[in-house]
Amino acid sequence: MRVAVVDIGTNSTRLLIADVDAREGSVAELARRSEVTRLGAGVDADGTLARDARERVYARLDEYAGTIASYHCEANLAVLTSAVRDAANGREFADSVRERYDLDARVLSGDEEAQLTFLGTMSGRAPADDPTVVIDIGGGSTEFIVGLRRSAGFHTSLPVGVVRMTERHIHADPPRAAELEALAGDVRGVLARGLPAEERERVSLAIAVAGTATSAASIEQRLDPYDPERVHGYALTLDAVDALRERLAALGEAQRREVVGLNPDRAPTIVAGMIVLGEAMRAFALERVEVSEHDILYGGALRLAGAG
Repeated sequence: MRVAVVDIGTNSTRLLIADVDAREGSVAELARRSEVTRLGAGVDADGTLARDARERVYARLDEYAGTIASYHCEANLAVLTSAVRDAANGREFADSVRERYDLDARVLSGDEEAQLTFLGTMSGRAPADDPTVVIDIGGGSTEFIVGLRRSAGFHTSLPVGVVRMTERHIHADPPRAAELEALAGDVRGVLARGLPAEERERVSLAIAVAGTATSAASIEQRLDPYDPERVHGYALTLDAVDALRERLAALGEAQRREVVGLNPDRAPTIVAGMIVLGEAMRAFALERVEVSEHDILYGGALRLAGAG
């Protein structure tokens, strides 16, 4: 079955077109796009989706609509996550996406987002016999899903996304040491309150998805251009994450835009991303995580095809 899935997130808007075999649980990519659109810019401060942010997303969807039509997809799904859930005008925005682009636009609850993310992340993998945590760092929130084999168990969505944390704490360029420590302390506190000790203690494997983790793997390998095959499955250590945090935080935004392996549009939020990822690894006492290109886009594709 040929499907199109659009992920309208707090920091980026992404598209996947794929052929899905529901019986095999396999996803064959035909096209994939990702652009930083920062839909959630300002939501933490004033509670609404700004007009210019919505227009950035519409501009990308204008392009995606032509791509989707050219592949003659049998079904589509647009998932809208943290920023839209939190915004007073989020439902209105979702309605406009549905009407303007003929997309099955759904504002996901935290539970739905977790289930689709875990389903997508575990696709194409041999089932693990040990409890695994999937860490999905977004713009407005970070999802933690703990599961065994292909079944998700504990999951939570915590308000420590990279856009939210950057806007809340980082005001100097480059960031001041006090700003970085305040951001890390904020994240640490949220994780301590939101992640039960029994869940943290039983996890032995971790998979990190989304832009922060894939950017870290790309920077580590100095990938230019970006190569998803070299990013997918890359083992990222806590020492490497900490080193990236120090290196990137010492640079101004203009300098970060020149870092090999980093999408320049992620330069404003990548420091917060490294902090969130490092604190997440510490919360679970992890020395390494596996980076995955399979995420909620794959989960949405599988669900459209009737798998999972």
